[in-house]
Amino acid sequence: MTEHVVIVGGGTGGTVLANDLADRLDAELDAGDVRITLVNDGADHVYKPVWLYVPFGQREPEDGRRPLDELVDDVVDLQIDRVTEIDTEAQRLRFDGTAPAVDYDYLVLATGSTLEPERIPGFAEGGYNYYSEAGSTALRDELLEFTEGHLVLSVIGTPHMCPAAPLEFVFMADDWLRERGLREDVDITYTYPIQRVHGNPHIAEWARPIMDDRGIGVETFFNAESIDPEAKTITSMEGTELDYDLLVTIPPHGGIDPIEEAGLGDNGWVDVDKHTLEAQAVDNVYALGDTADTGVPNAGSVAHYQAGVVGQRLASEIRGRPPTATYDGKTLCFIETGMDAASFVEFDYENQPSPAPPSEKLHWSKLAYNESYWLTARGLL
Repeated sequence: MTEHVVIVGGGTGGTVLANDLADRLDAELDAGDVRITLVNDGADHVYKPVWLYVPFGQREPEDGRRPLDELVDDVVDLQIDRVTEIDTEAQRLRFDGTAPAVDYDYLVLATGSTLEPERIPGFAEGGYNYYSEAGSTALRDELLEFTEGHLVLSVIGTPHMCPAAPLEFVFMADDWLRERGLREDVDITYTYPIQRVHGNPHIAEWARPIMDDRGIGVETFFNAESIDPEAKTITSMEGTELDYDLLVTIPPHGGIDPIEEAGLGDNGWVDVDKHTLEAQAVDNVYALGDTADTGVPNAGSVAHYQAGVVGQRLASEIRGRPPTATYDGKTLCFIETGMDAASFVEFDYENQPSPAPPSEKLHWSKLAYNESYWLTARGLL
């Protein structure tokens, strides 16, 4: 009998896993003992970190797009569809439209994060964000014309993709405005929903002095509740109101509805064992990347490392062996501290991050990785 592995989500985690399994299960695929299907709701793979650079004219949105069928091994069946139901009892997926249901033996959910701006009144009309392709280009157009006033970056809700990106934006905006001779005419304020500037206390402790030194204002414990685009104000649940001339927001994030409807976890995130990445509620289901509720950052490096663990575990199960591979929480991240300098952190469940001193070398290392990312997606790095 052919074992069917279905991966839902063609982002970093899903794409890396599909290629990992294609290589790891080469013999079984050739023999017809295994079939791999990758389901994604669009034909393109999107490398979202590119969007951080678009508002500053450093990248174009198309730099972060490649057709999935060019990245995924030919032995993988690629299905472009939107999953509308996950039936874990029957081990079956149903789709939007007329596509027939698909049965699975093993299911991996790598559906990532979705933006939910509608949760904040006035969001769509009042602010800009670079967490989407359209948002990043709209912010670029606005930022190029912005020469004076109050720039506010507000992180609205956690968790969110790329936890360091809000810090990166204000560091880059500060440097970019200085290079153009505009910084004295622009005030920058950064808001965060808890009592520090980042979810990880060690990164927050590192970042705050840099912000203070550069004159970047900080409002912590600021949980944005509404935006008034006519008055140009953003108000928090705590009662703080900020005036702005240019508002950059990190939208609330959520998972996909079928995950919660299937009883796999709340808010579209799958409750998993943080080491094995197996779903807590049912057998034969894994989750990785943003979709897996492990407590680690929603970062591409996390999805990459987790894909290798899930690939090893699935190969063992398919071969009738006990799976032994585990995920140790490994995360690494470059953090831009300006237009030509960056820091770097690496940590896991046991070891806390200690950001490296910013340097031009690390900045160029990040840019080099952005260029080589497509090799990672193909499973070549």
